[in-house]
Amino acid sequence: MAMQRGSSTANTSGKAATSAASESYTGRDSSTSGLGGRGAHTPRYTLGLLQTPRSSADSSGGFSSGGARPGSSSGEGFAPSRAAPGSRVKPLAPGRGESYFGDKSSCVENTSTLNLTSSSSVQGLSSACAGKPPLSSSRSVCRNHTPLMGYSVTSSSAVSSHTAASVIVAVVEGRGLARGEVGIASIDLKSPEVILSQFADNTTYAKVITKLKILTPLEIVMSNTACDPGNTTKLFSLITEHFKNVTFTTVQRKYFNETKGLEYIEQLCASEFSTIFMEIQSKYYCLAAAAALLKYVEFIQNSVYAPKSLKVRFQGSEKTAMIDSSSAQNLELVINNRDSRNGHTLFGVLNYTKTPGGSRRLRSNILEPLVDAETINMRLDCVQELLQDEELFFGLQAVISKFLDTEQLLSVLVQIPKQDTVKTAESKITNLIYLKHTLELVEPLKAALRSCNTPLLKAYYNSLEDTRFGIILEKITTVINDDTRYTKGCLSMRTQKCYAVKPNINEFLDIARRTYTEIVDDIAGMIAQLAQKYNLPMKTSFSSARGFFIQMNADCSTLPNGQLPSEFTKITKMKNTYSFTSSDLIKMNERCQESLREIYHMTYLIVCKLLNEIYEHIHCLYKLSDIVSMLDMLLSFAHACTLSDYVRPEFTDTLAIKQGWHPILEKIAVEKPVSNNTYLAEGNNFVIITGPNMSGKSTYLKQIALCQIMAQIGSYVPAEYCSFRIAEQIFTRIGMDDDIETNASTFMKEMKEITYIIQNANDKSLIIIDELGRGTSAEEGIGICYAVCEYLLNLKAFTLFATHFLELCHIDALYPNVENCHFEVQHVRSSAGRLKAAEVSSLPSSVILDAREITNRIAKKILHRQKSTPEMMRQRAVYQLAMRLVQTARNSRLDTDSLRIYLKGLKKKCEDSCTAPRRNDEQK
Repeated sequence: MAMQRGSSTANTSGKAATSAASESYTGRDSSTSGLGGRGAHTPRYTLGLLQTPRSSADSSGGFSSGGARPGSSSGEGFAPSRAAPGSRVKPLAPGRGESYFGDKSSCVENTSTLNLTSSSSVQGLSSACAGKPPLSSSRSVCRNHTPLMGYSVTSSSAVSSHTAASVIVAVVEGRGLARGEVGIASIDLKSPEVILSQFADNTTYAKVITKLKILTPLEIVMSNTACDPGNTTKLFSLITEHFKNVTFTTVQRKYFNETKGLEYIEQLCASEFSTIFMEIQSKYYCLAAAAALLKYVEFIQNSVYAPKSLKVRFQGSEKTAMIDSSSAQNLELVINNRDSRNGHTLFGVLNYTKTPGGSRRLRSNILEPLVDAETINMRLDCVQELLQDEELFFGLQAVISKFLDTEQLLSVLVQIPKQDTVKTAESKITNLIYLKHTLELVEPLKAALRSCNTPLLKAYYNSLEDTRFGIILEKITTVINDDTRYTKGCLSMRTQKCYAVKPNINEFLDIARRTYTEIVDDIAGMIAQLAQKYNLPMKTSFSSARGFFIQMNADCSTLPNGQLPSEFTKITKMKNTYSFTSSDLIKMNERCQESLREIYHMTYLIVCKLLNEIYEHIHCLYKLSDIVSMLDMLLSFAHACTLSDYVRPEFTDTLAIKQGWHPILEKIAVEKPVSNNTYLAEGNNFVIITGPNMSGKSTYLKQIALCQIMAQIGSYVPAEYCSFRIAEQIFTRIGMDDDIETNASTFMKEMKEITYIIQNANDKSLIIIDELGRGTSAEEGIGICYAVCEYLLNLKAFTLFATHFLELCHIDALYPNVENCHFEVQHVRSSAGRLKAAEVSSLPSSVILDAREITNRIAKKILHRQKSTPEMMRQRAVYQLAMRLVQTARNSRLDTDSLRIYLKGLKKKCEDSCTAPRRNDEQK
């Protein structure tokens, strides 16, 4: 028993939308294209413009032999209640059954009842709905939930379809002394992969929020004890606060059972991923979350996963860099801050993927960059080879673009419906055709990779040598026609499904198909007779919504009395195109649908038997899915490089960028953005940046963070040369326009962001802070900035700190690892040479001149008051020399003569720095 999800949540069907655009027949005597050798059994027409397949059968329709499978759930369910996120939600009365498994061999449960309550962002909790018993037929009013079970995968042309949220997440937190230990389990309804995570978080729950932001859940499942009236946990409150447009469902705490979770994993995890047991045996909280998650998903999907069919993966936080959700928003990694539909993001800059899987992988990599230099360099080697070998690049791209959404295909194939309907039958047939299409691409993909040289591409080639691909395809071709393949268009795909099974396998199926052919030909003949009768240019057309109908291009003046004959109904007109039908045609459409149901039913039985034979081999598709998505992302990186002058990054213990520029700004701007240099190392890991408004400080800071992320996902970087130190965390605090206003809310927001950075930063962090302290008085702002700087200076993190407080510039007198950087801009419209916000405003020139003079006087006083002594200058020069020598010893690749010249230069620079203050004093 399934429930339907309404408009308050994103559509997760994964089924491409279809238009009512019609398809035309140009002749009655031609054979069907793409169905060679079956002309005698197929309608005699030629296909016109085709649409993506869409079920024309009633989704509620069933087969005469249908009904619940033996041992399946009796349909007993629950009636979740709705309430605004964060409000108190009362659980329903305890259910009768608590059994997770009935017949374990079939992975189909006996009757059991989950007791859940639900809250979502839509308004209100209906008291009438909340009081309904579990079998209440009105539960769909409370929760509109559409299961994905009966849908087919999307084509690669519909890459954007993956953006609809389809991830269900279960979250549970330890109690008592274990509070702060959080377990998370998630599954994408479009991908048969369970991801488990468990980690200790602090009171801000920053890791949990960041993890959930990356997953972009459709629904979050938590324990009902987390939202008990008067005792709501902080984690529940924070999650509901950050995910206001996400549906929340609470289940009884007993369903978060680690023992049952381990049973689920042991039963459902594919044998190829069995090493997961070693990782998760002691991860009690993620196992508990998995138990509640899988139980809940089986209910909403009205299906169960086949035994040994899921990929289960434990994802710790140590293998990827952490970018908190605020930093991801500041940097516009995947969403543009001004317009969420705008592609001016880092994801938009790099996304030239051809498949939904590749696009998903790119997004997840941007939000969670790698921290292993060896893995990153393997990716960079692949990108380099793709750039150097055009034949390899275009050959791979041509093959990859033909793949469908392999992950979603797998997800549908491994689910066992609890009830047979027309929709599930049609879906299984469609997806078997998609599977055949996918497997037929393995050999072309191998051929494209055959001449590759890099280790990663060679490994992918070797993985494609798996004999199971051939075994599955061979079993399919014994039942399915060789020329049955995936096509775009609802009518064309309907024909492929009808004639997918080879003739002479089922005599009744052959008879049903001949009947269907005769009906379709009769429809075409009837419309031809009507055209002759009325002497009008009528043609047979088809759409998924209307079935067969009549279409005609004619001017209104050519019709008798300007109207169509009275026997035609449901007339629509667009310009000079008429679309209409008749009562006889409606009856023939009904006969056609009835014939289709018979064909789908008999084909479904054959397909189910075939799928049972190939289930044991199907796990090789997980490998294929990973290969296709990774290759798609690497091709996307290479494609981006061909459109701009990106360079390959190096990984050392320094951050050095020569003439780097902002990648998103480059895409937007008419001219190439101004490039800048950046250098941070252990000896000068803290840079203070000053400059007037609109001088580009914020752009420069974002540019550095974006380049760091691009390097750590394996992409080339917009610069002439670049070297990076691997960052384990990337923090940004970027000043917004409203920060200029002095108000309590802005000041508190600043303090929360800075507190988070201080609590989580370590020596391997990249920290970017822009305009801290603007939300309070100048005195307090300077004090806060100074204290934060001193705290961060105790770390070895790379920090860039932009400020308007000039007093901070002289902190370098106390800390030799601090560098100052001042931004200036050229005013190209005047000879003033400087651009200030005041100068381009309507302020009188006398006011501007006075302001500039006062500013210069204040700056001189500050400089005089905090002037460095000659001894401090000498110590700083010696410190800088020592750090440069260490850097040279670690990273230098110069030959002996070049190294000697470089060291002499360092020595001279140090001596000049030591003697300069003394010479200046003597001159004065």
